[in-house]
Amino acid sequence: QVQLVESGGRLVQAGGSLRLACVASGRPFDSYAMGWFRQAPGKEREFVAVISMFGTNTLYAPSVRGRFTISRDNAKNTVYLQMDSLSPMDTAVYYCAARLGSMEHTTDQFRFWGQGTQVTVSS
Repeated sequence: QVQLVESGGRLVQAGGSLRLACVASGRPFDSYAMGWFRQAPGKEREFVAVISMFGTNTLYAPSVRGRFTISRDNAKNTVYLQMDSLSPMDTAVYYCAARLGSMEHTTDQFRFWGQGTQVTVSS
């Protein structure tokens, strides 16, 4: 079992930057591939980015590639999402998720979820 707590979401202007953090507790953090997903009002939850257990591999959704960066610090049990060049289209609740083993990019592959943090980008 692992518990996940996200932070860092807030209101930001278009073109701005935010860094989200997700702190994990429970089973050894480096047992998990970590992902970020988001859900906008009226839409399904969608994949944003994922990072492998030791941070050697990453994968991004096409809509965020080149603007967002996922990273992790296993010594701090924390995964980050650096978001740059934000647009109103990025407005959503952002969720951190964990799965044992290899990277995946679909919601059904992740067993553990945080409560989410709201990111709002104003135009």
